[in-house]
Amino acid sequence: MASAPLPRTDMPRHDPLPCAMPDGYGARLFLFAVRRMASAGVDDAHAANALLGAFGRSYRRPLVLMRAMMLELSRASNRRIKVAPCCCGRMTADEAMLIAAASEALDDGPAAYRRAAALLGTDRALGALTCIQAVAQS
Repeated sequence: MASAPLPRTDMPRHDPLPCAMPDGYGARLFLFAVRRMASAGVDDAHAANALLGAFGRSYRRPLVLMRAMMLELSRASNRRIKVAPCCCGRMTADEAMLIAAASEALDDGPAAYRRAAALLGTDRALGALTCIQAVAQS
């Protein structure tokens, strides 16, 4: 009986979670809501509860804007956006790109547009950028 081949150790490994988690509370909340809505749908109760806990009685605006952003990213994307499960302590490159676009959306619109376009795999990312800017503003 032949034994199974051993994995090669000289080949470079592709890390599916190359980026560290963001430091700030707002970025972590954003990432949690993105992960929950990506995996369970935009009507996920855990994402809504997290935003309720963070924003109190004024949670509806950020929740509606997050939902609109997720739906627009889904509609406009020409590629599959990789999102890790909520339990992961690291981020995918796509999640890191989305957080970077959101963090610079209000200060540097052209750079945020380039990141959104790269994330979506299209040159038509203005709607997604607008949604990202609205979430960042809220």
